[in-house]
Amino acid sequence: MAYKNLRDFIRKLEKAGELQRISAEVDVDLEITEITDRVSKQIGPALLFERPKGYKIPVAINLLGSPNRMNLALETDSPDRVAERLDELLDMKAPTGLLDKVKMLPKLGELASFLPRTVRSGPCKEVIERDAPSLAKFPILQCWPQDGGKFITFPTVITRSPKTGKRNVGVYRMQVYNERTTAMHWQLHKHGAEHFRWLERQGKGRRMEVAAAIGADPVTMFSGVLPLPEDLDEFLLAGFL
Repeated sequence: MAYKNLRDFIRKLEKAGELQRISAEVDVDLEITEITDRVSKQIGPALLFERPKGYKIPVAINLLGSPNRMNLALETDSPDRVAERLDELLDMKAPTGLLDKVKMLPKLGELASFLPRTVRSGPCKEVIERDAPSLAKFPILQCWPQDGGKFITFPTVITRSPKTGKRNVGVYRMQVYNERTTAMHWQLHKHGAEHFRWLERQGKGRRMEVAAAIGADPVTMFSGVLPLPEDLDEFLLAGFL
């Protein structure tokens, strides 16, 4: 993996002169997003607000907000090169003879290295809160003056189709209702929304399991944003990238 986690990518941005640390105390209600709006419109740097007012957790924002930072995230000098490699893989023809099969072995080996792996443990399990988990501990932003409240703006949302079992990874804004509840803002055409609607049509009162990861590595987050076909796993694409 190019970057083990988001901290790794932030260190890379800082080393490349693409990150500005802000040590002054800044409010999560409207102030952080107002500053970011002005900076991003000038193609300014990524921002790390080290002292969000009332919180111990910093806020990183505008991390992918320039062509250069996208290239750093994808470890390329141009996204077009990534697209060309992807086209080449998708255009692979079935081998017709022994020689073709032998020639295809290196590509098949490369494809196997892209596959997601299931592991028993990881950093996300180092601290598990079961008794009183609360969203109030996190510096969640109020983005706009007439917005409906605070929103988690870049979660990696993982669902499985209750019909087929296929996984989907998307990025949907999550509106905070209270310390324990959020609403999922997914448009009608999103695959996660279709999973929910299919389950709802069954009329059996089943709840749909959803996992939301905040602060994944940049490639995983980027893969969740892309409008991929339903049968293409975003984690597989992240492995390719």
